[in-house]
Amino acid sequence: MEVTVQTAGQLRITPEEFELIKQKLGRTPNFNELCAFSGMWSEHCSYKNSIKWLKTLPRDGKKMLVKAGEENAGLMDIGDGYGVVFKIESHNHPSAIEPFQGAATGVGGIHRDIFTMGARPIAALNSLRFGNLNEPKTQHLLAGIVHGIGHYGNCFGVPTVGGEIYFEDCYHTNPLVNAMSVGVLKAGTTISATAKGIGNPVFFVGSATGKDGIGGASFASANITEESTEELPAVQVGDPFQEKKLLEACLEVIKTGAVVGMQDMGAAGIICSTSEMSAKGEVGMRIDLDKVPTRQKNMKAWELLLSESQERMLMVVEKGKEEDVIKVFEKWDLPCAEIGEVTEDGMLRFYMSGELEAELPAYDLVLGGGAPQYDREISEPAYLKEIKKFNPADIAVPDDLKNVAEQIICIPNIASKRWVYVQYDSMVGASNTSTNQPSDAAITLAKPTKKALALTTDCNSRYVYADPYKGAMIAVSEAARNIVCSGGEPLGITNCLNFGNPYNPEVYYQFVHAIKGMGEACRKFNTPVTGGNVSFYNQGPDGAVYPTPTIGMVGLLEDINEKMTMGFKNESDIIFLIGRSNDDINSSEYLHKMHEIKYSPVPSFDLEEEYRLQQKVAELIRKKLVVSAHDVSEGGLFITLIESSFVNNLGFDVVANDSDIRKDAYWFGESQSRIVVSVEPDKIDMFKRILGTHPYEELGFVTNASVQVDGMDWGNTSYWKEKYDTAIENLLAGHESEHALSAL
Repeated sequence: MEVTVQTAGQLRITPEEFELIKQKLGRTPNFNELCAFSGMWSEHCSYKNSIKWLKTLPRDGKKMLVKAGEENAGLMDIGDGYGVVFKIESHNHPSAIEPFQGAATGVGGIHRDIFTMGARPIAALNSLRFGNLNEPKTQHLLAGIVHGIGHYGNCFGVPTVGGEIYFEDCYHTNPLVNAMSVGVLKAGTTISATAKGIGNPVFFVGSATGKDGIGGASFASANITEESTEELPAVQVGDPFQEKKLLEACLEVIKTGAVVGMQDMGAAGIICSTSEMSAKGEVGMRIDLDKVPTRQKNMKAWELLLSESQERMLMVVEKGKEEDVIKVFEKWDLPCAEIGEVTEDGMLRFYMSGELEAELPAYDLVLGGGAPQYDREISEPAYLKEIKKFNPADIAVPDDLKNVAEQIICIPNIASKRWVYVQYDSMVGASNTSTNQPSDAAITLAKPTKKALALTTDCNSRYVYADPYKGAMIAVSEAARNIVCSGGEPLGITNCLNFGNPYNPEVYYQFVHAIKGMGEACRKFNTPVTGGNVSFYNQGPDGAVYPTPTIGMVGLLEDINEKMTMGFKNESDIIFLIGRSNDDINSSEYLHKMHEIKYSPVPSFDLEEEYRLQQKVAELIRKKLVVSAHDVSEGGLFITLIESSFVNNLGFDVVANDSDIRKDAYWFGESQSRIVVSVEPDKIDMFKRILGTHPYEELGFVTNASVQVDGMDWGNTSYWKEKYDTAIENLLAGHESEHALSAL
């Protein structure tokens, strides 16, 4: 068939990019080659609209064992000859169209990135965003996505140890599904995603290839419309039992010493793995596509190149050791086929039945190589002018604060998500220590060492919407704060950058300023960005989603006994707020959900103040001067206190110390850099000595179960826990739909 600029347009290649392709090839590409460029130059694979700004992030540090972007996931030193491997990625568009498979394959894909490097995954986390929970569509998406995550993770055998869920109208059409995986490996045993050794055979291993997922990378690089359901083939289909076998087979075959390099066949499938491995090794490949194991007959060359069928790997094997590899995969009853060899000229040549179907320079296809890089137009979003108009004096301070608290604890963003996490196996592998005595971050044993890892995913996207620069700083800071409150030392982050259409100057403004804020905070906390994912085009008919730069952070506990938990421990312990209370209701759940104020500034935040707070709290925990620690976040100080009470069914008697601060701001405001701790009475003097001049307030003391606020009886802990635990179930029970019921 004749390939024209119109053909290119149908494959989401711009006229300018079509001309660039012709220049690089010195000719007009054939259809197979154009399809290859379509996948590899998609936003999802090439980062063409983001790479310039991603390069400004801090991507190096003394504990990093590989540079950011060099391998499938980040790798950081945890001592004793071991490293932690971790990464977060999005599967937003597939989950919007087919929620079960979209979410399930997102989980499978991120785990493959971990074990491709030779690490065994030990923990999974996620960060989810949905529209209004009252909407049947939201209930349908929620039920399918949660079921997909639970099904794949439970069957695969890796515990889901943490995560977050938010509900905001802007995610109605385009939910966000960000999945994170963490693994541990012995230093020096890493397998690189690099092709080396001229004449070395190239193997395809794992599940047979089908037509599911064709064009998935390109599909993920476009807006979701009413017609998107017609692109269901772009949604992959996963099989967690196949992936479990693939994991064991890959870890076993690595021990044979036969593996030179290995890469997951994720986005853009075979064309991606062959081009990236070849470009990294400065070699080429000859591939016989008709040798690829398939589960559908008569697949065309372009279909084989772009299929994103799951549970597959590309492997370069040392010549002469082919039988060692074949034996392992035969043992695990998995397809394994030699499909080509490494060549020396940097060209990828794909054949079918001896006929050359595509000839492409590997370097020109890949990120950091010949793929285009753009710097898009930026303009300040018009809504920021509305945010600057906000005047808190226009909001009357309510008389009945208990009634306000009763409503806030039932807001879906705050209420218990137990109805979700009970669907996830959190204990398989017996490494998760966070189930009975929860911490602000999940604590997972870093077997086989005696150390532990603190893991969290964080982002309040409404803060980022209000101020992309400060909001992204807060996302990093809250992640670090959660690690510190759990007794850990922050090591590094992986990010999942969810934004709207980059060709919209206001969206690109959000992206650029979020990157700047993220970079500044990471430098302050010495938490380099080890890698991650950019997901643009997240929007619906009413516009883009909130800018959502999700932070996945990993911290280290040298000893599991250093773990700090969030629950109050003993009646009569003294409760302190470390940090400064502010007269601030900005961007709070209280203001947004109860007063329906969409536009207000970001909560009070100062990066230096945040850093000093974390240093102080880390010292207090290290010296065993506090018995609980829980940071103030969504819902404000009251929600922090009541959550600390739930764990051991204790209560509190507290009083607002500052009469100059409006009471709704004091109890429900979300100003940053604040942590609630409890202290045994005989350690108060040393506690205060360590704090020195750092701002703090003595709020009151822990009670047996009663809740007293400003001298008023607010009931007992069990009353509040009942509201907290049943709020969302009660909301869904009012919707007599199959979606509401299945979500439970």
